[in-house]
Amino acid sequence: METLVERKQTSFRLPLDLINRLRAEAQKEHRSLNNYVESLLTSAVRRIPNETTLAAIREAETSEDLETLDIDHLKEYIASL
Repeated sequence: METLVERKQTSFRLPLDLINRLRAEAQKEHRSLNNYVESLLTSAVRRIPNETTLAAIREAETSEDLETLDIDHLKEYIASL
């Protein structure tokens, strides 16, 4: 079953040399310019952590109750999980 993604047409003003480079890269991957740019933008947005991830990062950076991992017994630790 295919999921439909709602799309909205929009336009951007980009330097011609950038458009040409994007077209060339899209062509190398046998993709349309639109598909290539959409994938680049999606990847860029996915790198931004959500609020849950940010909270976990802050907790890890500030918590004094973190467990320490004994590297000498790492295999035993993994087996116990």
